[in-house]
Amino acid sequence: MSARALWASDPARSKGRLHEEQSGSERGPRDAFQRDRDRIIHSISFRRLRHKTQVFMAPDGDHFRVRLTHSLEVAQIGRTIARVLGLNEDLTEALCLAHDIGHPPFGHAGEDALKAAMAGAGGFDHNGHTLRALTAIERPYPRWDGLNLTWETLEGLAKHNGPVRHPGWALAEADAPFPLALTSWPSLEAQVAAIADDIAYDNHDIDDGLRAGLLTMAQLMEVPVVARNWAAARARFPDVADARLAGELVRGQIGYMVNDLIEETRARVLAAGVGSVDEVRAAGVALAGFSAQLREEERDLKRFMYANLYHHPHQLEAAAAAQRIVTGLFAAYRADPCAMSGEWRERLPEGEPARDRHIADFIAGMTDRYAISRFRELVGPIDLPEGF
Repeated sequence: MSARALWASDPARSKGRLHEEQSGSERGPRDAFQRDRDRIIHSISFRRLRHKTQVFMAPDGDHFRVRLTHSLEVAQIGRTIARVLGLNEDLTEALCLAHDIGHPPFGHAGEDALKAAMAGAGGFDHNGHTLRALTAIERPYPRWDGLNLTWETLEGLAKHNGPVRHPGWALAEADAPFPLALTSWPSLEAQVAAIADDIAYDNHDIDDGLRAGLLTMAQLMEVPVVARNWAAARARFPDVADARLAGELVRGQIGYMVNDLIEETRARVLAAGVGSVDEVRAAGVALAGFSAQLREEERDLKRFMYANLYHHPHQLEAAAAAQRIVTGLFAAYRADPCAMSGEWRERLPEGEPARDRHIADFIAGMTDRYAISRFRELVGPIDLPEGF
């Protein structure tokens, strides 16, 4: 293991938790960031990720990724990078595991539908809802709502995409009692976790797209970085059939991106002259990132994936069905909030916008399959594209 870097987050110097907790080792000799990671893993929100969309909605095939497996893969990549850079691995892992907890059923299609339904109540965004889920909706403890995570974990999740100058209502509510310095860059652990997310889905979505038959290797050769890594894989295994090389392509690309990120981040940290995590936050720029060359290559890859996978006619058809389900559920619960399950029904606020936000919280926590079943029960039959 690498020595801890000066600019790494230190659990012994954490800014603490919103609610004071008893100290002691009755629940094991773990530091603050280890406890955060473990609380996330043991949460209901994390468990539900096993039935939430990554790319394919409620997939029939067991081999496709879902939000849970994606989050585990992000954590593996993030922890590897953190170890090499001397960062805090446990904080990095906690951020990677929790970054998608706020996603509603059906991924971005479900988010778009909830955002439209909530237009009069402040809207909806999955990153803000991650904070809401972990600070308010989860209720495993007797004296407070939420998981009572450390400031550093909440900060990293709030700034998953960088500084936040105009927070939505959910993030603003989480920030109000425990200010997270939203306008500055977060720790290097958080910056690494965000890029590990990109590395994971950039490459694993290629794997799933090929498996589903929505992408072909011939199409992928249009992307220069993919073509180059394919040629490298072919050179290593000249006698292996193409079908056996897809995994090698994905592994090679992940390795290429991880190595580039490590080298570029080291150079940026050295150039910035930072000597502490507070100086990382005060640097005013991202210190973790790809080189200029890879940054452009990765943008080209993303453009290709949107055009050929995420916006594939099959995917657009599935997204339209998903939006009908979420929109229909919101309307049904708004018309009859008593249709929600017991605890949610009992805690229904009386006034707006709290009432609509409560309904959105309930729907956002649903898995794909539960949302489908509730729609059929409350609204009526729906024809779903093949693959649901």
